[in-house]
Amino acid sequence: MPNHQITIEILWMLLLAVYAFSVIFLTKIVYHYMIKKGFQKKQVIYYNRKFIHIFAGGVVVLLVPFLFSSPWLPLFSAMIMGLVTFIAHKSGNSFYWFQTGRDFNDVSFCFMWGIAIFILWIILGNPWIAIIPPAFIAFGDGITGIIRNLAFKERRKHPIGNIYMMGVCIPIGYYFASGGIPSIPVWGVIAAIFASFFERYEFGLIDDNILVASIATFILYVGGKFGPI
Repeated sequence: MPNHQITIEILWMLLLAVYAFSVIFLTKIVYHYMIKKGFQKKQVIYYNRKFIHIFAGGVVVLLVPFLFSSPWLPLFSAMIMGLVTFIAHKSGNSFYWFQTGRDFNDVSFCFMWGIAIFILWIILGNPWIAIIPPAFIAFGDGITGIIRNLAFKERRKHPIGNIYMMGVCIPIGYYFASGGIPSIPVWGVIAAIFASFFERYEFGLIDDNILVASIATFILYVGGKFGPI
């Protein structure tokens, strides 16, 4: 890669980092506003986390194929963001407006966002397919959490969220898996269905972000190797 291209991509990485942190700190304003309006603290924290999923993780992942020629800088950015959120937890919830002491899902979100992009881009050579799993955990899981929070006023697993997630993820999977080579739109739909179903489950340290991104990555990998169906 030419040096000037590397420089441009590093600048984009830094600009996107500024944007993502701007979203994070704007949700601090949302937190204090909603607390003043009488919302419960845990309810506001959960809303904020989903807002960050969508407007930071989601918006940024849609720009990745346009701005980067390889998955290395997106992976690096995700690892740094994951480390920052992990340190914030360990330092006493510095990001108190979207973190809780016992819930490290925001950390796993960052790591899986970057890892899924890296694996699929390296193996399949298609950045559009590579952004599907992080788009699932950003937009799909984001809307799922908002719907459940509206319905139950707390973080609770319920099928209603999975139905809404499927409604968001199926078009994402179909559309982004259709572009480039390989073109595997049906596999994108299959990944969306399985990811939406398994979002409801967590197994110890394997939370929904890890489960959703891993299942989607595996199915898209299989689809990329077997080809269209």
